[in-house]
Amino acid sequence: MPLVRTGDLVTEARAQGTGLAAFNVITLEHAEAIAAGAERAGRPAVLQISENAVKFHGGLTAIAAATAAVARASRAPLALHLDHVESAELLRLAHTEGFGSVMFDASKLEYGENVKATAEAVRWGRQRGIWIEAELGKVGGKDGEPPLDAHAPGVRTDPAEAAAYVADTSVDALAVAVGSSHAMTERTASLDHTLIAALRDAVPVPLVLHGSSGVPDTEIRAAVTAGMTKINVGTALNTAFTGAVRDFLTTDPHTVDPRKYLTRAREAMTTTVTEFLNLL
Repeated sequence: MPLVRTGDLVTEARAQGTGLAAFNVITLEHAEAIAAGAERAGRPAVLQISENAVKFHGGLTAIAAATAAVARASRAPLALHLDHVESAELLRLAHTEGFGSVMFDASKLEYGENVKATAEAVRWGRQRGIWIEAELGKVGGKDGEPPLDAHAPGVRTDPAEAAAYVADTSVDALAVAVGSSHAMTERTASLDHTLIAALRDAVPVPLVLHGSSGVPDTEIRAAVTAGMTKINVGTALNTAFTGAVRDFLTTDPHTVDPRKYLTRAREAMTTTVTEFLNLL
């Protein structure tokens, strides 16, 4: 079916009080697994490509075209999102490559510069019908960043600051720091649900949870109840992928045809996607 806009899926999920899962795409197998998992669950989903994945592929065009083709061939409602974009050049490619939404990440900048850069990204997006997500607070764990304690003072998003930030930037959605962290391989994160509810009440836009791979099922459910809408999942797919490949090659170390172990990897990721979608 035709691509659906991320903003439309988020709006619908928010109105229904449910969560919308957004899964990171690194390889073609990731995209195929997300589409297959969405079909199994009978749920919509977002396929998102991060700036790090773009760097891995040496550019956006090929992985974007492949991901979009997989999404259009699926029977599930799927959206295409560009994630954690710091580069203004990459932001501008979103429109030409068919993305309906971008997470513009100016969180490394000082607050004033973050507001200025994000507001400009939003103005650019509005002119082209592109939905813009931003981040306030510090959700650590991204590639190339030093370790960050998700519970350290000053890390979590302040509701009053979030309200001012949304008013000054006019972003369409806000990723917030409430206790999760990127790249967690164990589901041990503990979220601040009181803070989530306070942020929900403080800002008029949907909230986004990054680092959901490290959050237990009960915590994710409670987070959605408290006010989270878009739930980002990345590392859980990589864990499933790598585990399946490792198990296959341990059992059959002489295999050289990648299709054999990539089939297992894709199926493992499909199962993971289905489980997250059913959870939401």
